[in-house]
Amino acid sequence: MKAINRVLIAPLLVLQFVSSSKVGAQSVVPSFKSNPKIQVYTTAENTQLRLSLSNNFILNSVSQQTKSTVSITIDPSKTDQTFLGIGGAITDASAEVFAKLSPKKQQEFLTAYYDKNKGIGYSLARTNMHSCDFSSESYTYIQEGDKELKNFTIDHDKKYRIPLLKKAIATAGGKLTLFVSPWSPPAFMKDNNDILHGGVLLPEFAQSWANYYAKFIKAYEKEGIPVWGLTIQNEPMASQRWESCIYSPEAERDFLKNFLGPTLGKEGLGSKKIIIWDHNRGEMLEKRANLVFSDPEVSKYAWGIGFHWYETWNGGSPKFESVGKVHEAFPNKNLLFTEGCIEKFDASKFQFWGNAERYGINMIHDFNNGTTGWTDWNILLDQNGGPNHVGNFCFAPIHADTTKEELIYTPMYYYIGHFSKFIQPGAKRIRNVMSDKSVLSTSFLNTNGKIATVVMNQSDKAVVYEIAINAVKKTLTIPAHAMQTLVY
Repeated sequence: MKAINRVLIAPLLVLQFVSSSKVGAQSVVPSFKSNPKIQVYTTAENTQLRLSLSNNFILNSVSQQTKSTVSITIDPSKTDQTFLGIGGAITDASAEVFAKLSPKKQQEFLTAYYDKNKGIGYSLARTNMHSCDFSSESYTYIQEGDKELKNFTIDHDKKYRIPLLKKAIATAGGKLTLFVSPWSPPAFMKDNNDILHGGVLLPEFAQSWANYYAKFIKAYEKEGIPVWGLTIQNEPMASQRWESCIYSPEAERDFLKNFLGPTLGKEGLGSKKIIIWDHNRGEMLEKRANLVFSDPEVSKYAWGIGFHWYETWNGGSPKFESVGKVHEAFPNKNLLFTEGCIEKFDASKFQFWGNAERYGINMIHDFNNGTTGWTDWNILLDQNGGPNHVGNFCFAPIHADTTKEELIYTPMYYYIGHFSKFIQPGAKRIRNVMSDKSVLSTSFLNTNGKIATVVMNQSDKAVVYEIAINAVKKTLTIPAHAMQTLVY
């Protein structure tokens, strides 16, 4: 697809809608309240539509209606996984770029992501436990060789990252579901004596490393930043030129069973949700889930499994079926998309629509295969796709041109918003049957009784489709290369 010229798009303020009520437990099932009124929000290429209220796409009169090419049948009585939330990673890079913005632009940015009415209502967040590639330098919270963690301090994070986290939480209404991830243990704890380039955790430091997680979580919570959960290791099968560490399936299982799980329990952190894998889709069931979830002594510590979308790096297709296999085999465990971004930054493609469509395809398929939540990578990067201390520059939904004091809203931001703004934590995914593959779709029943149906059209032509729920049918049009959310 041909990239369109770079433009700066301010986020459109969509009309307010009633947010869902809170639920006390995942077992609570929302009930559908029949509501004949439907609201349609649209984002479309080569138009000004950006999460725009657009009920003109509902074909009401006989003269307007033409034969629909697609039928989407909704059954709110058939429910599946409970929705956790959608969000992005608040990394060192994001926080450093944010700090360069004026107070006015900072507030615009926070509102765009975290305000439930004026923005897209992010409710989920991830952050790094000491440095990752999207940090300006490598660092840890201790002095090298400090096995007892006597000098542990998160002072480094107090300059940029913690202030941004606090502001994001406040803008989100006082609550963000935050999970944390390490990219590597300190160098002295690894067999290669290097925080970069893979290596493995040395057995004699396993307990010290488990203690490190507990200290980090407690230190953040002392700062007023609640931690909901954690992944054991970012991308445990990748030896990268940046912070990385290798765990075989057995090594991850044993570290969780013998060290991390018991340590968090002893430290009063047993309620934190522990997520295994945190790597690409693929052989998730065979290589990780079966090993951990089938062993009661280790499964008791694992809330679920996390995954990324980079299995396509060598030209292959996304392995959505692997997500579905885990959900089918272990329906009581949770699936969380923990990271995805558009790699290989190119400033000429800020408004490239194909990037947004990659998000839409992945999000719809992941949710339809049982995923509970979806976490984008950096929430903010600069005009160069960084900072990044190893030159691994990437895209984010919003970029800041720090030389011009401008925020650049990419189409990805709006496509993500079609989910995060209208599907509320506690919602249940419901049956959504497509007559063919002309469009993609998924549906959730919110706790306030309203349904949010997301429809995506990747084709070059507008598509007429029909939504059928119980005895009610509505015929609509979705433009070419567009995303719509229907709320009813």
